Amino acid sequence: MASGWFYLSCLVLGSLGSMCILFAVYWMQYWRGGFAWDGSIYMFNWHPVLMVSGMVVLYGAASLVYRLPQSWVGPKLPWKLLHAALHLMAFILTVVGLVAVFQFHSHSNIAHLYSLHSWLGITTVVLFACQWFLGFAVFLLPWASLWLRSLLKPIHVFFGASILSLSVASVISGINEKLFFSLKNATKPYASLPSEAVFANCIGLLVVAFGLLVLYVLLASSWKRPEPGILTDRQPLLHDGE
Repeated sequence: MASGWFYLSCLVLGSLGSMCILFAVYWMQYWRGGFAWDGSIYMFNWHPVLMVSGMVVLYGAASLVYRLPQSWVGPKLPWKLLHAALHLMAFILTVVGLVAVFQFHSHSNIAHLYSLHSWLGITTVVLFACQWFLGFAVFLLPWASLWLRSLLKPIHVFFGASILSLSVASVISGINEKLFFSLKNATKPYASLPSEAVFANCIGLLVVAFGLLVLYVLLASSWKRPEPGILTDRQPLLHDGE
């Protein structure tokens, strides 16, 4: 039963994550004029798409690698590499998203890092970078002792969930900030809730739903990697000779 709920949650997460990305692309393409890489406002449009894709969806997927029952048997190294690679991909998308917004601000003579959204976002990215390098150095490279890994594992898990939560908060504040800046004329103010505002607000709700479900899967005790020697109804059975 637990196995069925787990895979159903994965299916829902895949659907929610895909919708988050596709809706963000559609928002920027349909209402904000599309994409470019020339320092213009169309370059900025890459920012929300890449941050949602990297810091939320791909980061969330990478966080759940060790919840897969297939990762509970056999060598752990391939799963460690997958976990690290997915997070690295998420970080690369995040950096490109930051480059897009910084170049747009520079091209348009807009101040950098003045809003709460930017402070929260940069804090999240810095924590993400520290988390990745710490995880790579301690859990992937062979030099660290079991004692050190045991000591740092709860901290690594805590900051992993915290960074996802901060990412969701950054995206929500960014969506709100973008709508306030874009929908401020007399014909379609944000307060009148035009179609763009409704659509973007729905993206925010999808991001929240995705983040909450990832956190639930991470924290659900029945879906955590079992201790050595303990078999659950989600763990693959090894047949004789395997």
